Amino acid sequence: MKAFLDEDFLLDTDTAKELYHGTAERMPILDYHCHVSPREIAEDQVFHNLTQLWLGGDHYKWRLMRANGTDEKYITGDASDFEKFQAWAAALERAVGNPLYHWSHLELRRYFGYEGHLTAANAGEVWEHCSRVIGDGMHVREILRKSDVTLLCTTDDPADSLEWHEKLAADDTLETRVLPAFRPDKAVNVEKPDFAGYIDRLSGASGIPVTGWESLTAALDARMDFFAARGCKVSDHGLDNLCFLPASEAELDGILKRRLAGEAVSRQEMWQYKSALLSFLARGYARRDWAMQLHFSAQRDNNRRMFRLLGPDTGYDCIGPGVNLPDLARFLSGLEESGELPRTVLYSLEPGDNAALVSLMGCFQSPGTAGRLQHGSAWWFNDHRLGMEAQLTNLAAGGLLGNFIGMLTDSRSFLSYTRHEYFRRILCGLLGRWTENGEFPDDRPALERLVADISYRNSIRYFGFEQYHLRGADTV
Repeated sequence: MKAFLDEDFLLDTDTAKELYHGTAERMPILDYHCHVSPREIAEDQVFHNLTQLWLGGDHYKWRLMRANGTDEKYITGDASDFEKFQAWAAALERAVGNPLYHWSHLELRRYFGYEGHLTAANAGEVWEHCSRVIGDGMHVREILRKSDVTLLCTTDDPADSLEWHEKLAADDTLETRVLPAFRPDKAVNVEKPDFAGYIDRLSGASGIPVTGWESLTAALDARMDFFAARGCKVSDHGLDNLCFLPASEAELDGILKRRLAGEAVSRQEMWQYKSALLSFLARGYARRDWAMQLHFSAQRDNNRRMFRLLGPDTGYDCIGPGVNLPDLARFLSGLEESGELPRTVLYSLEPGDNAALVSLMGCFQSPGTAGRLQHGSAWWFNDHRLGMEAQLTNLAAGGLLGNFIGMLTDSRSFLSYTRHEYFRRILCGLLGRWTENGEFPDDRPALERLVADISYRNSIRYFGFEQYHLRGADTV
């Protein structure tokens, strides 16, 4: 019997072990999409216990605690930090097969040197062990340094001042490069109740009063320039789905003006507005040589009672209907027609979309750009072993796995970098099995290049981060 989480965890062939320990394990980390706070990095936030590190804002863990019948006071309520940790330990020991079981124990080992496994019975012992390691506090920058993160992109609203990014850029003591990413969901979501209030914020940030379609696009164009001047190279969109409905500028102007006046929009008007604004933004990304990420098929805020109590991003989202492939194709084709399709990463929470997205990508690749369209890594409800293997094998079967840009954390937790280790072990496991089954030659230099590229180097090239001369970019 193998020991739990030993050095060859998930590595079931000799080739996999050699690829992981010889190449993947020593590659740095580039996290091109996450939700950590640039302010916490700038101020070198200090965490004083495991609950602050693990449970604050982590709706992945909150969902499992609720599934274990945990009272909300131990999740988002006023229980003590240790009581919340105890409740998490009680849920975790029942989470066999869930990636959180592996991630949590990888974090205990990599950051705290704890080699055992956490249970409700030994929660106190683990708490004391980790508290001794934390001492006077665990600093954000210490975590980034220990994780070997060379660059990360946060997720930032167009109206954000980016003041913390400016402070980080001026701080030559920080070893990790921190860049903003442009996330204009609040400008796109015309149907939301807070839309008009948000447009006021955008007007203030851009210095352009938004009163209609022309001024809206001018304001967003100004903010894209503002972000570009501060190093932004990537955008991101969270989309439930896409229904592509073209409209004239006069129609768009009328829709926006009525919405700003407090009137509701019809479903058709909503999609006309969203289609036009997404197309406008994509053209702006292409002009600035940014990559565009499109995250599809999240069905959000399903429990309305809890949404009213706790707000969004608190653990009440789920996998939604699959991507509307014909309309996504029309959206991409319109941009391609005018020569304004940016590098694009497509994600879907619906795992049944994997093969379809990979095949659609093949319709829009282009000379001179390896993997201009990418199938994004297994995301959110799919970033477990089965989900990662499915994403990798679908991409390999229908595209070029060697050009894949690899893993991201998509996390609010600074300890989430063990997800990259988890991904790399799964990647090496697949490549090792294919090699030892005779499905790929035992060409070690080629295999090592594939592992290094997918783990780290492809993302540097794809997003245009070569200018930062990141460590590990040219090794192997």
